[in-house]
Amino acid sequence: QVQLAESGGGSVQAGGSLRLSCAASRYAYYMAWFRQPPGKEREGVALLVSNGNTNYADSVKGRFTISKDTAKNILYLEMNSLKPDDTAMYYCAAQNRFVLCSGGFWPLKPPCFGDWGQGTQVTVSA
Repeated sequence: QVQLAESGGGSVQAGGSLRLSCAASRYAYYMAWFRQPPGKEREGVALLVSNGNTNYADSVKGRFTISKDTAKNILYLEMNSLKPDDTAMYYCAAQNRFVLCSGGFWPLKPPCFGDWGQGTQVTVSA
């Protein structure tokens, strides 16, 4: 099991930027960011695989960047050109390499991830 702790959320105006961090207690092969807007289901935002491959939801492509400090086991989500629609609770998630996920790990599916952080709130005002 991986313990995850997110930080870096806050309130910004549209067009602004934020960087989220997720400190992990140990290595995980798949690491991802999800978000859950108010009154909506949790949705996948970005995936980082240990081999360096990344995937992004269409809604954030070109604006968000997922990365990792491997030495420190910290996952980041750099968010630029923020929009009010980006308002959500953002969650970090992790999974080991040899866990089966029906349909693969992309697009992201919450049931495929076993370890979650507590979330950090991002609010973007118009």
